[in-house]
Amino acid sequence: MEELATEKEAEESHRQDSVSLLTFILLLTLTILTIWLFKHRRVRFLHETGLAMIYGLIVGVILRYGTPATGGHDKSVSCTQEDRAFSTLLVNVSGKFFEYTLKGEIGPGKINSVEQNDILRKVTFDPEVFFNILLPPIIFHAGYSLKKRHFFRNLGSILAYAFLGTAVSCFIIGNLMYGVVKLMKVVGQLSDKFYYTDCLFFGAIISATDPVTVLAIFNELHADVDLYALLFGESVLNDAVAIVLSSSIVAYQPAGLNTHAFDAAAFFKSVGIFLGIFSGSFTMGAVTGVVTALVTKFTKLHCFPLLETALFFLMSWSTFLLAEACGFTGVVAVLFCGITQAHYTYNNLSVESRSRTKQLFEVLHFLAENFIFSYMGLALFTFQKHVFSPVFIIGAFVAIFLGRAAHIYPLSFFLNLGRRHKIGWNFQHMMMFSGLRGAMAFALAIRDTASYARQMMFTTTLLIVFFTVWIIGGGTTPMLSCLNIRVGVDPDQDPPPNNDSFQVLQGDGPDSARGNRTKQESAWLFRLWYSFDHNYLKPILTHTGPPLTTTLPAWCGLLARCLTSPQVYDNQEPLREEDSDFILTEGDLTLTYGDSTVTANGSSGSHTASTSLEGSRRTKSSSEEVLDRALGMGDQPVSSRGTRLVFPLEDSA
Repeated sequence: MEELATEKEAEESHRQDSVSLLTFILLLTLTILTIWLFKHRRVRFLHETGLAMIYGLIVGVILRYGTPATGGHDKSVSCTQEDRAFSTLLVNVSGKFFEYTLKGEIGPGKINSVEQNDILRKVTFDPEVFFNILLPPIIFHAGYSLKKRHFFRNLGSILAYAFLGTAVSCFIIGNLMYGVVKLMKVVGQLSDKFYYTDCLFFGAIISATDPVTVLAIFNELHADVDLYALLFGESVLNDAVAIVLSSSIVAYQPAGLNTHAFDAAAFFKSVGIFLGIFSGSFTMGAVTGVVTALVTKFTKLHCFPLLETALFFLMSWSTFLLAEACGFTGVVAVLFCGITQAHYTYNNLSVESRSRTKQLFEVLHFLAENFIFSYMGLALFTFQKHVFSPVFIIGAFVAIFLGRAAHIYPLSFFLNLGRRHKIGWNFQHMMMFSGLRGAMAFALAIRDTASYARQMMFTTTLLIVFFTVWIIGGGTTPMLSCLNIRVGVDPDQDPPPNNDSFQVLQGDGPDSARGNRTKQESAWLFRLWYSFDHNYLKPILTHTGPPLTTTLPAWCGLLARCLTSPQVYDNQEPLREEDSDFILTEGDLTLTYGDSTVTANGSSGSHTASTSLEGSRRTKSSSEEVLDRALGMGDQPVSSRGTRLVFPLEDSA
């Protein structure tokens, strides 16, 4: 009879597992169908992530109040002789041993309110599921789908917003929330310990922006590409910065009895931990991408697209787990692995594998992100450790607003001192408005909910995500119109420098300076990197670029011939458009039409018919394509009138 009862319990547990997974699959299915309806009706006031959260809320209410309690707790067993909790416990019941695993600590006042509904316990996932299964495809897709041309053109500004901005936001929010905590203590609304380091930790996790709603609308409306690049680049990198910053704050351990007092040695140790974790994770992600590029280059995997795609997928995902296993941060590693894979490995893949990898990670990103947002809605009613504090919640909303403003406007002012294309006030207001919180903030908050302070942080983070996705995300389209930000812009076209319908490049003279504005404004750091990458790394890791026999010294001839791909000698093919950045400087590009030589900076002169790009030989057709891309013209027609070129441009929006 006992065996039959055990088998019945196991069968019931299996059925509940199936029901919980089916619940989320039905949520995603309903979300997809509603997304189609919204896209068909051109509804933009609510994004797909907001829909997923609403459906999650509805299902959470049904599970919480519409399903009966199916489990029970007979009694509690005291282990007064032990001074710590065990992760696994073996209990002897009448000569039979049963294994129990640790779920977490329960407060003395919540013994009788432990969840007795098995279904609700099943739909409450282990936080490690988010980090090890759901986050990797989201972060990898962000790096793999990165539009490098616009990203690197604004690289300096993106790094400033991501690193300095996140640090500034973290400390401003942390200090403001510490004041709120002191106020709560005075008015008697703080029932347990809440330290200054807890406030800084909250500032770190809530500084992780995720403007997925805004970026989706930007992409749909083809909003200004530079604004898109600034927002997307900041959100991608500041997720990585936020998680490393939060790890550094957790590692802050002052010497002495008061473990929460300021200690200079502990502070600098935390800074060292931050730099070590970030640089180590970055190196691990880049090395994994390089190894994958070498494997795909020097093997014949491209003859078997299925194996090639499977290897690419496993190498990319394993980067996250390898970094976590080595004590680094998987988010940073998999992000830079994605960027490296897109820059190098993508060139070595077969046509089928390129399409498959792009679509595979796009689908995984879509499903994982919507799953997380659905779970957010569900967790509002199924999570058992919520701590709602109106003072803390209101203070958090004020703090994140001030923290966002304190790093967007001052940093934009200083960045504009060195930028040729200034970040206008309308861009700054839009960036301020677009500071949504999303999957990363939620995942960081739910990872540790053991203490009273962490439970209050999780509840507040959940409400902040709800508000920003629904209210701010829904106001994106009206805000674009209110701030007069251009929409309907070709993502491969640079913004015109003026409102003229045509931009004319001709000989040296007063008008030649205007041609300089058509040149891409890449970060100076990337200009230095680009030549080294083009001449050495691309030929070593891919089938593109100049032969190493022409770039390496003569005494490296044998090594150069071994590392250079045979395709380079056979085809001499130029860098592919989908993986080429074309970061040009004045004088890098020279193109001849008849007796007129036109350079990227607009100068011209008499010359014989020839073309050149950085000293490498190119055909005339490929040089025309390079010029079109360098000037941001895409596929627009170019007409020649004597010794000058007339480029039709779109009017400014």
